[in-house]
Amino acid sequence: MTQASAPRPLSDAALSDLLAKQQFGTLATVKQSGHPHMTTMLYTWDPETRVVRLSTTADRVKAKHLRRDPRAALHVQGGDVWSFAVAEGSAEVSEATIVPGDAVGRELLAMIPPAARPEDEDAFLAQQVAERRLVIRLHAERLYGTALDIDG
Repeated sequence: MTQASAPRPLSDAALSDLLAKQQFGTLATVKQSGHPHMTTMLYTWDPETRVVRLSTTADRVKAKHLRRDPRAALHVQGGDVWSFAVAEGSAEVSEATIVPGDAVGRELLAMIPPAARPEDEDAFLAQQVAERRLVIRLHAERLYGTALDIDG
């Protein structure tokens, strides 16, 4: 890296592309104390609606935090340690899926890439009910991030 190298902001399109290429990010929610709570999560990104979807269980602290204070951010690492994207906005927490095949269960199923879909969808949907799974929908009101061009 040369001394002249400096991080450059990424365009909205580049940030959206980075979010689409990754599967894992760090979700930050706000604890009652005001401090951040951060956890690594598997997510999906819908660039058209600008919604990040994450699956969790009803008893997880992140769901409780978001019900109390919907402000959240998802930090996603780029292809190197110098690049990243952040989707920041308000999150909504669905109810837990309660009947196999209900709307939340179908949304959870739709979050799985087609190539990785379970062979037995009914068993998957029943498992989601047993685990009291729900969907966190982070509505990205702002995207930001940078990259650093490194001379080879």
